[in-house]
Amino acid sequence: MKEFEADVIVIGGGITGAGVARDCAMRGLKVLLVEKQDFTNGATGRNHGLMHSGARYAVTDFESAKECITENMILRKIARHCVEETDGLFITLPEDDLAYQAKFVDACRTAGIRADIIDPTEARHLEPSVNPDLIGAVRVPDASIDPFRLTMANLIDARQHGATVLNYHEVTGFILESGRVTGVEIKDCHTGEAMTAHAPLVVNAAGIWGHLLAKKAGVTVNMFPAKGTLLIFGHRVNNMVINRCRKPDNADILVPDDAVCVIGTTSDRVAYDEIDHLTITPEEVETLITEGMKLAPALASTRILRAYAGVRPLVAADNDPTGRKTSRGIVLLDHETRDGLAGLITITGGKMMTYRMMAEMATDLVCKKLGIDEKCKTADTPLPGSENFSDKDGDLVYQIAEGRHGSMTPCAELDTPESRALVCECEHVTVGEMQFAVNEMHTLNLKNLRRRTRVSMGTCQGQLCVLRAAGVLCGMKRSAATDARHDLAESMQERWKGMKPVAWGDTLKEAQLSSYIYSGLYGLGHAVK
Repeated sequence: MKEFEADVIVIGGGITGAGVARDCAMRGLKVLLVEKQDFTNGATGRNHGLMHSGARYAVTDFESAKECITENMILRKIARHCVEETDGLFITLPEDDLAYQAKFVDACRTAGIRADIIDPTEARHLEPSVNPDLIGAVRVPDASIDPFRLTMANLIDARQHGATVLNYHEVTGFILESGRVTGVEIKDCHTGEAMTAHAPLVVNAAGIWGHLLAKKAGVTVNMFPAKGTLLIFGHRVNNMVINRCRKPDNADILVPDDAVCVIGTTSDRVAYDEIDHLTITPEEVETLITEGMKLAPALASTRILRAYAGVRPLVAADNDPTGRKTSRGIVLLDHETRDGLAGLITITGGKMMTYRMMAEMATDLVCKKLGIDEKCKTADTPLPGSENFSDKDGDLVYQIAEGRHGSMTPCAELDTPESRALVCECEHVTVGEMQFAVNEMHTLNLKNLRRRTRVSMGTCQGQLCVLRAAGVLCGMKRSAATDARHDLAESMQERWKGMKPVAWGDTLKEAQLSSYIYSGLYGLGHAVK
């Protein structure tokens, strides 16, 4: 594919770009989406997995709070196979100001967020893991959401509506003609092959990388790279989201996420040359553990699986060294009116929670500029996987897969002993699910597979399953054994990066055992040069 013609080119394969591609395609536009890495490689795949009710921002960022609760209610309907309805608690501890609770509840209710003050005794009954010393509690409609499933569902729907979706393709430059953007130059990151794509409109949905992308077109988008670090614990301590009832600060959210739980986050400004090579510091880990234990004391004795970090796509604000005061609001830039450069739009800011609203705003502007009168349907149309499920009573393998893929599960073809064979015991991922991921979800390697199916995300962090998955994937892709071995080494190296900042106790023992298996027995250390 040396050249491509489209109505709109979307740059960025995170949740915002996926949402824009879906909305544009549903309105009948010919869409090309381009992502230089894998889908969800940026902030989308590096957050809490929290489906905000908006309560966290009700006092400090009222507009964002209203946006969050609006989209919270929509996602429960259109993305229900990605959502676990846990509800949430905002707790006041003895060291906090109990008077803040009334201000918090009033702000929530003004924003349209259900906020029920409950007795601390009831809070301890609802969530046994919560700090028993709490002196106040408010129940809100928080939930847990899987960002990987959500993004892929949007991309699958975009493709079903005619969009072309490319991962591992980097936009290397813009095509400019007579003061307007008319297309982009693209490089295949695997083969190095170059191509051009032409369209009357290009949407920059590249998150924090949108700043650097805009520079290629000669315009400026002032972003604020705010790094957030999080920890994953080895099992699910809490069943409800637990928040501190205070102004947003470090380590004040504990989110139940599948079979584990996630504590976060920190917030520190980083330089642009660091955003692709984030370093997690011992101080950040210490803060997360110390503050996390105040939410749920059991975290003190719970094994930490790994640490990870992402960069929020905030729009810069003056006199805010951490980004805590910077609005999480949506920023839509029409570069024709703002900079005199036609053909380019930037959609940024916001949160994963508000991606659909962001996509609607961007697509409305696209349609306006193209003279297309089509209304947005994404708030009412279920995503693939969230239509009516076809439960198979008593079939545990099918039901586990359905928890990940919803109504798309029949595509996994779990009808033969071979397709039902387990590849990953921790997450109960089967050969049939792997085949579905390869066929329908742009799965080229083990990193992709992890994001599509959760292979190696479980307790063993790939110790027992990645070698098996590499062999199965090698057969499915008909790739060379040497390529599969290199892919295996890169996958295990990625797992080690997350374990290294928390490498003590059981986590270090696990890492040492993995090293013995893969480097000692298998000789994998020689595979990556």
